[in-house]
Order: sequence, then C-alpha cells, then structure tokens
Amino acid sequence: MKRFYIALMMLLATAFSAVAQSTRESLKSPDGRMEVIFKLSGGTPYYELTRDGKQVIEGSKMGFKMEWRDDLEYHFVVKNVEYSTFDETWQPVWGEEARIRNHYNEMLVTLEQPAGAVESADGRSKTLPTIMQIRFRLYNDGLGFRYEFPMRYDGKDNALVCFWFKEELTQFVMTGDHTAWWIPGDYDTQEYNYTESRLSQIDSLWEKSHEHGGWPWTAFSRTGVQTALQMKTDDGLYINIHEAATLDYPTMHLNLQVEKCNKGHGLYDGQEAAIYWFETHLCPDAAGYKGRMQAPCHTPWRTIMVCDKATDVLRSRLILNLNEPCAIEDVSWIHPVKYMGVWWEMISGKSTWNYTNDYPSVKLGETDFEHATPNGTHGANNANVRRYIDFAAKHGFDALLIEGWNIGWEDWYGKQKEFVFDFLTPYPDFDLPALNKYAHEKGIRLIMHHESSASTVNYERWMEKAYTLMNQYGYDAVKSGYVGTIIPFAEGHYSQPINNHYHYAIVEAAKHHIMVNAHEAVRPTGLCRTWPNMIGNESAMGTEFRERIHPGHTSILPFTRLQGGPMDYTPGIFE
Repeated sequence: MKRFYIALMMLLATAFSAVAQSTRESLKSPDGRMEVIFKLSGGTPYYELTRDGKQVIEGSKMGFKMEWRDDLEYHFVVKNVEYSTFDETWQPVWGEEARIRNHYNEMLVTLEQPAGAVESADGRSKTLPTIMQIRFRLYNDGLGFRYEFPMRYDGKDNALVCFWFKEELTQFVMTGDHTAWWIPGDYDTQEYNYTESRLSQIDSLWEKSHEHGGWPWTAFSRTGVQTALQMKTDDGLYINIHEAATLDYPTMHLNLQVEKCNKGHGLYDGQEAAIYWFETHLCPDAAGYKGRMQAPCHTPWRTIMVCDKATDVLRSRLILNLNEPCAIEDVSWIHPVKYMGVWWEMISGKSTWNYTNDYPSVKLGETDFEHATPNGTHGANNANVRRYIDFAAKHGFDALLIEGWNIGWEDWYGKQKEFVFDFLTPYPDFDLPALNKYAHEKGIRLIMHHESSASTVNYERWMEKAYTLMNQYGYDAVKSGYVGTIIPFAEGHYSQPINNHYHYAIVEAAKHHIMVNAHEAVRPTGLCRTWPNMIGNESAMGTEFRERIHPGHTSILPFTRLQGGPMDYTPGIFE
C-alpha cells in the first residue's frame, strides 16, 4: 500500500509538472490588436508577440545565466499569473505635449524553480524556492517586460538574495530579414553614423560602420548593434527595440544571430532562407559580470514598439510611460533654455581650453597658475566671455555655456588622470564673480561646464562642492562630460557601476535645483520623466563631426536616439 501511495504521488507530481511546463498565458492590448503570449517549454520561459493575428516576434527565450548557482533558464513551473489594467493621464514638466496617456494591460507571471539548500545567516542550511517574476505591460503601440526578484513570496524567503548575472538570455526572434537602421554595438560610444541595411548585411557592413566614429570605441561583436534599433518589415510594419528605466543595471545591446533553415521557413529578397534573432548583450563591469543584484529588485524594461506608420513611432510615448512618475516635488525651477556657448572656437582650433603652455602636466593644488605665462589663445577669458554675453543678450538667447574656465585643461585629454579637475578653481583670466554679475545684468544665465575626463571617481569626489559653488553664483544648469576611458579603470561607459554614477549625478543635482545636460553619458531610457532636471543628453554623433556625418543621419535620430529622451545636438554652427 505504501508503495502504491508513493507511486500515486509521483504520478501526480509528474502530471502537475507536465501541465505547468505546457502553460500558455496570453495578454491583449487595450485595443485588442496586439497580443503577447507566454509559454514554458521544458521548464524554459518563452514569449511571442503578435499584431492583428500575425507574428511580430516569434517564440523567444527568456532567463539568465548565473554565477555561483544554477541558471535561471530551466526547470521553472508557473506558480501564479495575475492580470490588471491601468489608465491614467499625466502631465510632463516640459516636452512636446501637455498631457500624456498611459494606458496598458498587465500580466505578472510568477515562476518557481525547485527548492534547493541555502545557507542561512546562522550557518544552517534551509530549503528555499527560487522565485523569478516576469511583468508584461502591453500598450496599443508596443510591449514592455521586465524581470523581478522579490525578497519573499507567498510567505517564504526567496533563494535569490544577492546574486550575479553572467548573461541575460532575453531574445528577440524576428519574422524576416527586416530593413534596419543601426549603429555598431559598443561599450564606450554612440558617436556613429547610422547604417541602413538588411539584418543579413550587418556582419558585412560592420567594418564600414566604424568609419569616422567616436573615441574610445570598444566593440564586442561583428553583429552587435545598439538600441534604440529601428526596423521595417517587408509588409510595412515598423518595429523598434529599446529599453526603459535603466537603473542599477548595465545598458542593453543586441547581438544578431543567424541560422540557415529550409526554404519552408520563407525566402527574403531571393536569399537563402534564414532565421534572424537578437540576443541581449549587456555591458560588463570591470570584473566581467553583467549584473550584480540584491532582492527585492528588478531589471529595466525591454521594449518592443510596433507601429503601422513611421509617424506613429514618433508619436509613441512607450518609453516615457514605462518610467516612474516625477520624483521631484517642486519643479518650478526646471526650465528648458536656448543657449549658445564658448566652445566651438576651441573645436575649430581658433582658441584653446588651456590657459598656459608652461606645464606638461597639472597636479591639483600644486601647479602655480598665478605666475604661469598665458598662452594667448585661452578662449574662456574675461573679454571674450563678455563679448559672448553681449551677443547672447542681443539675439534672444537665455544662457551661455563656457568651456575651459577651470584649471586642469593642460593635460586632460587621453591621460587617464584620476585627479584631473576640481570644478571649483577658475583660471587667472576668468573672473567668475564679475562675469556672473555681468551676465545677470544682461538677463543671461551662465551654464557651468564639468568635463570629468571620464574620471567618475574624481567627479563624485568634488560634486557636492561644485554644485554648491553653482548655487552660490546662481548657475542653474551644468553640461557634464565623460570624454575618454572610464576611471575606475576597465569600466565601460555603459556598465552597471557607471550607469549608477550618471543617475547619482542627476539625483544630487536635483537637490541643488540644477539641470543637467550630460555628454558622452549613457543613452537616455526615459528617466527624464522621473528626473525632469535631466534636461538633455548628447549620446549621439553631433555636428562637431561635421565632415563625417552622412546624409540622413539627423533624420533617423527621432526614430532611434530620441526615443529615450531629449538630446543636445548642437545644431547651430556657422563657419
């Protein structure tokens, strides 16, 4: 009899597992045109996306490869599925629209792996389940989904507490050899011309796509591309893959994979039939890890915009809507401005950022600038800045950016100096109090320039004092910069620790009522909704590359770079 009960229990467990592994859950958009389908196959999570009954994304794998424990890839069962709907209209602090509708249907899938032994704080072993949740939000114009890791679920601790990712396994399986507008995948720069090609041509065009790009560049694959990736299908559907709300996580790239298949799968432009899919590729940290997490936590949203017309891509607010509401209570001090700057004459070679040629190297607190010989070409001098202030006031500008005002420019570029600027001390020919007073009398605000030379550790060392100095003199906006190879050494511009730095700078600036325009930083993912003092970012090839920009580059930016937020493109250059 005992054996009978054991056999019965094993049979029931096997039946339950089979049912769980064949689970199929679906969610439709508010207008019913789009549907996301979630499946478990052999305990592995998959999703697919359709529009008007036609596949947009074929069955695509989900999960993670882990360090120090089993992967979050196999052996899952569905514990619970929750459905909800949400509809609100919110008011942005600034932007093209006064009101934005945020309307979606949501599905939260809770997955569990078999319980395993985990060592507790007191050194004893206890058996805990591994819980991973996937939250889907389906809009009329696209899908957002993310992974979530609760500390506890259903009264039990999660076996995932502090854990590291080796890879995120999220896939985006295409239905054909789509036309794409892309820039090459890179850990350090987005300053590339956009290439228009079929997916099948990315590999062969990869070398050419790097011509005349930014510096430094750190590629990871001949088929790697960056988001936002804009595509168009042969039947005229527009698909855009991006991410939203990238916080405490590395930036997502896409790595194209191609698998030749039989002709039954379909032919594209007479080419051999093939399946094309993108694998998620995260920028690693200096130790090679793709993410270090502590529950409760979640990843950024992975987004797939699907539109019938190109103009619908421009109208979409999918990325903004997937970000949290504004975190700043008083936003009265946040105001976009039209500004000009003392910077182009340095780019063009007419003048220089540095004040003297006496020193081959500068050490903060030790180099004597008061007795140095002026080089006669320093652009940020009192007379020249007054001339710019007069011009800005006469022609209706609101503000003036000044580069090269502070000590340290003599050997800043490419040297990987940790102690490069203090963001406080002006050169002898830049009278900060007097120039600030002169500007205010003319109705012009000055914009501070904080070039970190990619030394994020040094910038954080001086940030509080630098922001306080700005408050003292009435500066309410800063242009920050991250030119060069990142310090801490071996970090990429888009790794988890450096993304955390960019966010830290925005949050600290908000405490001082300072707006931020960051250059060479990570591409925006809609965080300007939460932190509207993030007034603009560069994160693209701009007009300082005037001889390099290809026809069509600027016209593609609204479909790619601008999906995540506003940009500083410096379009006004007269030669």
